Amino acid sequence: MSHSDETARHEEVAPEQGAGDTWSEADTAAVEAEAQAGANGTTSTPDAPEPGGSAAPGEPIGDDPATVLARQRDEYLQALQRTQADFENYRKRIARLQEEQAARASSDLVHKILPVLDTLDLALAHQSEAGADSDDAKALAAARGQLLDVLGKEGLERVDEAGVPFDPSVHDAVAHTDGEEGSGEVVIDSVLRSGYRWRGQVVRPAMVSVRG
Repeated sequence: MSHSDETARHEEVAPEQGAGDTWSEADTAAVEAEAQAGANGTTSTPDAPEPGGSAAPGEPIGDDPATVLARQRDEYLQALQRTQADFENYRKRIARLQEEQAARASSDLVHKILPVLDTLDLALAHQSEAGADSDDAKALAAARGQLLDVLGKEGLERVDEAGVPFDPSVHDAVAHTDGEEGSGEVVIDSVLRSGYRWRGQVVRPAMVSVRG
């Protein structure tokens, strides 16, 4: 190959340069660097956003504020309802305990009053047997009747009726007499000591003599 042919081949390979274009060594180095990067399989790409990073403008971040407020409102309402229910149960329990304590206290008082009533009954029976019709006997009968009336209005019931069928829940049989033949029913022959109910509950059974 002649010198003229070699010169023509170099002219065909060289890039065309227009008027005013320059091809510096820096441009050559840049081209070579890009070619080397392509050969190594690496390309220059923009950095991807990290997960959990800030959202792009215009995208919603988390729940909607109205949804958050509604959820908080429901949670507060449920907590308030539970607190109110607990308070109502507490109030009912305290009221029930107070009623039970009052009932026990009044029942204890009635138990303490029963011996006084027994004494009044014995005194009145003694006056009746002696046939006394004095002012003292009348006053005693009036005081006894007044006390029983007051206690009766509060819930005290007297069990002192004779001739009724025997009921073991309110009668305590301490004596027995034979009844008529053919009658299998056991009845109260006489009441030796009165029994009492306090608001429906037996506080003391009546001591009785039964027949039958």
